[in-house]
Amino acid sequence: MQVISKNKDARACVATIGTFDGVHRGHRYVLRQVIDSAREKGLDSVVVTFANHPLRVLRPEVHPQMLTTEKEKVELLQAAGIDRVVLLDFTEDLAQMKAFDFMHTILKDRLDVKELVIGYDNRIGHDRKGFDDCRHYGESIGIVVSGCGELGAAESVSSTEIRRALQVGDVDGANRLLGYSFFIRGKVVGGFQNGRKLGYPTANLQVEPDKLVPKNGAYFVKTDYGFGMLNIGMRPTLHNGRQRSIEVHVFDFDDCLYGKQVNMELLCWLRGEKEFDSLKSLHGQLEEDEKQCRELMAQMKRESI
Repeated sequence: MQVISKNKDARACVATIGTFDGVHRGHRYVLRQVIDSAREKGLDSVVVTFANHPLRVLRPEVHPQMLTTEKEKVELLQAAGIDRVVLLDFTEDLAQMKAFDFMHTILKDRLDVKELVIGYDNRIGHDRKGFDDCRHYGESIGIVVSGCGELGAAESVSSTEIRRALQVGDVDGANRLLGYSFFIRGKVVGGFQNGRKLGYPTANLQVEPDKLVPKNGAYFVKTDYGFGMLNIGMRPTLHNGRQRSIEVHVFDFDDCLYGKQVNMELLCWLRGEKEFDSLKSLHGQLEEDEKQCRELMAQMKRESI
C-alpha cells in the first residue's frame, strides 16, 4: 500500500474506491461528493485506487491500455482536491478478499474510514457485494456507506467509452467526456531525422507501454513549448517497418528537446495516416496540416478575446 498525502498528519476520512482511470467527468462528480462530505465533517478526503488495473490480474488477455499512468492519475486526483490517494497493488491475494474483510481490514483498521461513498451499481470484493450489503457491513464495523448518484443517463461517462473514442480518432468526443484535453507525455529520444529533411523537425516521444496511444494519424496539439502537429503511426512513406512512432513538430520552436519530457494535449484530429508516392507529396500534406493548425490557433485566439 502506498499513501500519497497532501497533509503531514493523516486524519480519519471520507473515502471512495475505484480504478479511476482518466479521472473523467463522472469520476470528478464522485470526488466532489467525497470532498464536500469530508469538509463538512472535518475529515480527510481519500481515494482508494489501484497501482495496476485489476484486469491485469483477473483477465490479462483483455487488459486495456490506460488513459492515465499511475503518476498522471495521482496528479489529477490531487488537482481535483483529494487529500490522500491510497494506491493498492491489485494482487491475487487482494482479488480473493471478500467485501467484508476488505472493508474491515483495509478501510476501517488501516485507513480509519468513517464514511465510504460508492455508486449504487458498485461491486466490492471477490464476492462482488453491492451497495445494500456494503451498507450492512458498514453498520457492523462503524463505516457509514453513502450512495453516490449518477450524472444522468444523458451524461453517462466511462473510461471504456473514452478509450473507444480515442481509438477511432474522436478527440472531441473523448475530451468532452474527460472534461479536459487528453494528454500524452513522453521522453524525447533519437529518431531518423527525416522530419528535419522535410523542413518539419520533430521530437520523437517514448511513452510508457501501458499508456493508451490514440488512432494513427495527424493531430493538432498543445505542448509545453507551444502549439504543434503530432503524427502517430508507422510512417509508411518513409518505410518505417513495424515500428509505431509518436512524433511532434512544435511551431516556431528551434531549441533541442532531446532527453526532455514533453506533455502534449490533443486538441483536434486532422486526418488519418496516409502513404504518399513521394517525399514531395508528403511535404505538401504537411504544409496543408500546418495551415489547418494555424487556422485553428487563430480561431482559438479570437475566441479568447
